Order: sequence, then C-alpha cells, then structure tokens
Amino acid sequence: MSSPKTILVFDVDGTLTAARQGITAEMREFLAETRKRVPLAVVGGSDFKKITEQLAGHDRDLLLSSFDYVFSENGLLGFKGTDAFPVQSIQKAIGDEKLQELINFALRYMSEIRLPKKRGNFVEFRNGMINLSPIGRSCSQEERMEFVKFDSENGIRLKFAEELKKNFGKCGLQFAIGGQISVDVFPTGWDKTFCLQYFENDYDVIHFFGDKTAPGGNDHEIFADERTIGHTVEGPEDTRKQVEAVLNAI
Repeated sequence: MSSPKTILVFDVDGTLTAARQGITAEMREFLAETRKRVPLAVVGGSDFKKITEQLAGHDRDLLLSSFDYVFSENGLLGFKGTDAFPVQSIQKAIGDEKLQELINFALRYMSEIRLPKKRGNFVEFRNGMINLSPIGRSCSQEERMEFVKFDSENGIRLKFAEELKKNFGKCGLQFAIGGQISVDVFPTGWDKTFCLQYFENDYDVIHFFGDKTAPGGNDHEIFADERTIGHTVEGPEDTRKQVEAVLNAI
C-alpha cells in the first residue's frame, strides 16, 4: 500500500516565528528540509505584507517559493505556488452600513478602556477582516509585551470579544483573539478553515500546527476541524519537535 498523501499546515505567529518577529535561519532551513518529504502550507491571520515580512524579509518570491500554499487573512487571500486564488472582501459580505456600525462601536468601546499605555492604529481594515487593537498596532515591542502581561491578568481582549459577539453576533460575524494585541472580526466561516477548500481534496492527511488553539483563539476552528489533525505548539522550537515526531511516524 502507498503512504497517504500528507500536507503540513502552519500558523505564523507563535508557531513558525516568535510573535511579530522574523523567521530564524534555522527554522527556514528546517522547513526546506521538511518540504523535501511533504508539502507545506502556511495560513496566518495577518495581511500578506506582514506575513511576507516575517517569513521572507519582504521578499514575495522567496515566500511563495518556500511553501506549496500561502494564505494570509485566514485564507481570504491565497496562493498555490505563484497562482492566486480569488480575493474575498468583508465589505461585500456584510455591507458598508453594518461595517461602519461595527467600527463606531469598537472605537467607542476601546476609548473607555484604561491601559498602561495606548498608541495608534486601533482599527486595521483588511480584505476579509477587521483587526481591532485596544493598545494600537503602532506600539513598540516593549509596549506590546507590557500589554500582553496586562491582558493576561485582566482579560481585556476576551471581554472585548464577548461584547462584540453580544452586539454583532447575529450579523453573521465571528470574533477571535488574534496574535498578542488584537481581536479579529470576520464573516462567519471565514476563519482559518476557509483555506482548506483549496487543497483538502488533494491530500489524505492534513496536519495543522498552531498556538492559539483554545476556544476563542484564531487557530481553534482549523485545529478542531474534522478534516485536520491538530497540534498545539508553544513556540517555534516546539513546532520543530512536533513536526519531527509526525515525520518519524510517516
């Protein structure tokens, strides 16, 4: 009997890289060696520019040549090799009126949160989602880590996501805690499972590796999906160890 066709799918932040940091040369080499044995895909919640920066130092061609599939914004913008899949649009899905209502609510809510610090870029509009950051995405790395600690102690993003769900959950929207400093808002079903449609029929086994796999995290849906075998990782080094275990079992 021939071996089942297997693909490995990876989250970015906290899985292939430290949060918002670039990939190490060691991890890049490890993935290149792994790809000689099995195809690789990457699916991040960030936009394509950020993923390219983290995984390929702003080199688009290097990124697309390093993986068999590359998906940003949960798969709403994606590539097989250099061939692009259709781009999805949140404003077309829910309409500008509801979108403005959501943004206005989020800005009011965030304006009333007391944090150690606030910076700028609280709302980031992407193709298929809205990214909401209580501290602001223009914070420094030091300020980011200060917020991470404050958030873990006070549940800032969890409470924010719950309020969003209470007010907009019936509008066909989902809310997920993304990365370290934000909440992602996207149409129902546009979580990371969205990317599976582009390759699920070509493989017998799909392994997914991610760090935010608990309910409410932006890796949870694809981690728990019946089409995947989910692996919870605690950082790039743990990802490497778990991939090695999977490869040894093939």
